[in-house]
Amino acid sequence: MKIRVNIFISNISAERFWDIKRPLPPVKIATNLNLVSVNKLNEDLLEVPFVFTISYNPAVAQISVKGKAHVSGEKDELEKIFVGYEEKKAPPQMIVQTISNIVFLESVLISRTLNIPPPIPLPKMPVGIGEKKKAEPSYRA
Repeated sequence: MKIRVNIFISNISAERFWDIKRPLPPVKIATNLNLVSVNKLNEDLLEVPFVFTISYNPAVAQISVKGKAHVSGEKDELEKIFVGYEEKKAPPQMIVQTISNIVFLESVLISRTLNIPPPIPLPKMPVGIGEKKKAEPSYRA
């Protein structure tokens, strides 16, 4: 499958609702990627408009990224994708993953600018990992 996906972001909207002086409470972050449609621009190019939204609960901020993915490749592969869309089948994982990677990266940068938690789970350190005892020498004088 020789498919190429190019992402073009046309609109970024982000707003912090929580006062900067107040500490942020624990938040739940919901992300939603909506592929609006699949449009055939010509026989070797599809256009997939998308909207990516991030909601925080409680409502500390909101981020929205809109754009289009241009999917190019072999005619028969693109035709399969287009027919699959018309038959309400899930879009190919490669297209969804490529769009997700780009919009997540952009939204992490935006969240840093707004000083809000990023929309990705941060790694959790196991309890007690930093509490190791000092190593005792293996010999005594």
